[in-house]
Amino acid sequence: MGKRIAPALGLFFLSPLIGEFLLGNLPVTMLVALITLAPLYGGGALLVRELARRRGVGWPGIVLLAVAYGLIEEGLVTRSLFNPGFAGMDLRSYAWIPGVEVSAWWTVFVLGVHVVGSICVPIAVMESLVPARASEPWLRRPGLVVAGVLLVLGAAASAVFATDPYDPGFGRLAGVALLAGLLVFLALRRRSPATPGTIRSGRGPGGWAVLAFSLAAGAAFWLPVMNVDALGAWLVTAIHLALYATVCLLVVRWSGQPGWGVWQRFGLAAGGVLTYAWHGFPQPPAVPTDPMADLIGNLVFAVAAVALLLTAATRIRSHAAGRYVERVA
Repeated sequence: MGKRIAPALGLFFLSPLIGEFLLGNLPVTMLVALITLAPLYGGGALLVRELARRRGVGWPGIVLLAVAYGLIEEGLVTRSLFNPGFAGMDLRSYAWIPGVEVSAWWTVFVLGVHVVGSICVPIAVMESLVPARASEPWLRRPGLVVAGVLLVLGAAASAVFATDPYDPGFGRLAGVALLAGLLVFLALRRRSPATPGTIRSGRGPGGWAVLAFSLAAGAAFWLPVMNVDALGAWLVTAIHLALYATVCLLVVRWSGQPGWGVWQRFGLAAGGVLTYAWHGFPQPPAVPTDPMADLIGNLVFAVAAVALLLTAATRIRSHAAGRYVERVA
């Protein structure tokens, strides 16, 4: 049983470790925060993956569910989408939309962070570590229920211990809940075809090329964020929206071409992990921390991330070699 649920347990902790610690938002001295972060992030990532794999909706379904998760966390739990003073920021100065009363920059930015860093990258990395079980559910129905309960408990704990609670009003909360529910419905309603559709002509990029593309996309995302005051929030918002559209269109196109497979998916995920690893060094932690302790923590997380990627690559290679032997035997 332990071996069967090991990938699920790994994802449970990997999601917050990548989404908060590797990113540099939380220092190594705050590892105790996993008590609340693992149920929230890990429970969410598990629920997204298990629902998608059970329904057979593939990565498009995972992405839609990840957006729903981001809306739930930032709209209902932390309520940062509506709080103009969230985490000490003055979001009214960052592409604020009157009437809607949200920051376009923060909304586009934080939802992208959750979709990629909190959900999709941890799922892809953990599936790469167990390539033989990458497309099958890891939990039975009781485990799925537990993941949902953990998500609720993590959300409740995060709301209770929030440092700057904010009440946006019932109507806005209900609107976010309805939008998240609609995304969940659309995600689980869409099923990936049992057999491939029309294969586009031409051959897609190899794993190394996809890794380079992922690293470039990561830099195109984070560098404008790190210079948002100089560039202007509206310009950064436009850059992010254009980047999302470009990445989605190219990946959809490439995934329909011959040669697209596990190495390309791993390349996308590895680029996300390595991007978070370098970003952790210039990122000021959200809590006061000794600079040397923060630096050491960033180094530890970065080395651990590289080691994890190397392990995943080794397992993918071994799995591919085993399948080749089976075919020729």
